Amino acid sequence: MTMTGLDAEAVRALQGLEDGRSSVRLRAALAVGTTPDPRFVDKLVERSAIEPEFFVRDMLTWALTRHPVSVTLPELLREVRSERAQARSQALHTLSKIGDRRAWPAITPALLSDTDDEVARSAWRTAVVLVPEGGESGLAAVLVTQLGRGERETQLSLSRALVALGEVVLPALRAAATTAADPRVRMHALATERLLRDPDTGFEFAIEEAKRVVALGGSGREGR
Repeated sequence: MTMTGLDAEAVRALQGLEDGRSSVRLRAALAVGTTPDPRFVDKLVERSAIEPEFFVRDMLTWALTRHPVSVTLPELLREVRSERAQARSQALHTLSKIGDRRAWPAITPALLSDTDDEVARSAWRTAVVLVPEGGESGLAAVLVTQLGRGERETQLSLSRALVALGEVVLPALRAAATTAADPRVRMHALATERLLRDPDTGFEFAIEEAKRVVALGGSGREGR
């Protein structure tokens, strides 16, 4: 972006976003968010796509939420189509914080099944925030196609997203638990249903319980 017309303090803040020290970048993002200016938005989005430090990325997201949605939304919607995984992930994360449902059409099945786990996890969280009323069943149908994916952290993210949708997800979970060929999918479906029924159940406990059920050839609903 051009820095023409910006005062000295704004110029220093924008330059600080590219400093080699993460503490300086963090303070710069805070400064930009504290004094919002639409001319900052493209730089904030650009930096979000490459910033290596989590806490700085989180501050960049906060700074973006401080700017007018009319300015940030078009930029972020372009970013979710980026070839760079971090750009997609951060744009999705920021959209979830903004919470404007006009972004919902951008949450495509391709994003919800993105090959990058961090992008997919961001898409799941964002989808739950943005899904329009009445769209929960359709979203659940897409999310259950990702059951059994990845390591525990990824599986927990998906379970949380499904649980957040409420009981509307039960038919899809039960179908996966009884008909999926992959035992990992069946276990993940059973564990997620357990979390939905009993939110205080830990995910590891739910998974271990589901493992035993699947190993014994059950559906998890015997005797109910």
